Amino acid sequence: MQTIAVQIKNDYVQKFMKYVNSHSEHIAIAKDKNLECDPYFYERQKELHQIKNDIDNGKIKMIENDDFWDDIDNYVETLKK
Repeated sequence: MQTIAVQIKNDYVQKFMKYVNSHSEHIAIAKDKNLECDPYFYERQKELHQIKNDIDNGKIKMIENDDFWDDIDNYVETLKK
């Protein structure tokens, strides 16, 4: 079997489910909890994996935690001026 994501217009869900139920020997439906919590879960996951790979390969540099907070503190100070 193959897994695919299907987007269905709200007004077509009942007709689609009727079709699925009449062809249930060939189709299995399961809710994806990741997509229930975040509709863009897999896109975000792919992007994060790419960022990690870019860091591992030296394509991009990850800023140190202390440097990050120093930059934030400096930025906040500029806003106060």
